[in-house]
Amino acid sequence: MSAGEGRTRRYGMVIDVDRCTGCGACMIACAVENNVPPVPPAADESKGITWMRVYRARAKPGAGGEAFFPVSCQHCDNAAPCETVCPQLAVETDRSTGIVTQIPSRCLGCRYCMAACPYHARYFNWWDPLPAAAEPPAMNPDVSPRMRGVVEKCNLCHGRLQAARARAAAEGRGEPRPDEHVPACAEACPAGAIVFGDLDDPEGPAARLARDPRAFRLLDRLGTEPKIYYLSSREWVRKLGETVLERSSEEPSHG
Repeated sequence: MSAGEGRTRRYGMVIDVDRCTGCGACMIACAVENNVPPVPPAADESKGITWMRVYRARAKPGAGGEAFFPVSCQHCDNAAPCETVCPQLAVETDRSTGIVTQIPSRCLGCRYCMAACPYHARYFNWWDPLPAAAEPPAMNPDVSPRMRGVVEKCNLCHGRLQAARARAAAEGRGEPRPDEHVPACAEACPAGAIVFGDLDDPEGPAARLARDPRAFRLLDRLGTEPKIYYLSSREWVRKLGETVLERSSEEPSHG
């Protein structure tokens, strides 16, 4: 049976930390693709929205070296904490793709999911989706903006997935081919550090890289089984996966 025919997929990403330069192209591409609003000038750091955020890490003094970690929703495969605590069922794991989805129309803005997420990958929308301006900004017509007062996060470019499915259906096919659904962050990375694919396809590039000896996941000890893997040949970088990454003022930010 070929990939995608009559079986469930489990989408995920593998990010090569040794390749990432911290340029922030993934963050900008994500924001543009998904109509993530820029932070108003009067807002502080706590009120911004960045579905994909690049963290900068340095080795201990004397060891030398630094690393950049692009971090988004980790799309937990086992009892996603955000899904478990949501009283509105506004968080669901799509069993056909493995994507942890956010349903804005159900969200009441309690932010339990933000408190539960160990990766700090969820953001509360404090602002109206369209800023008051004489000329509204250009927006992606395939992605609906979220209303003020709800939580939002990475959905592995759901709009692109639906567009790929529509093309496949029009051609009389089932699920789209792996190369037809590529999230904006993976497409935009100039270093080729982000690889997206079906983790259940053993011959696919993402699944092969996830089995690489250099592969690790963030806070793997929690047992949430993230579908976002990282690669590094540096031991101190792999050990960072066991800790909570903290953002510094020197890192790039959207908005």
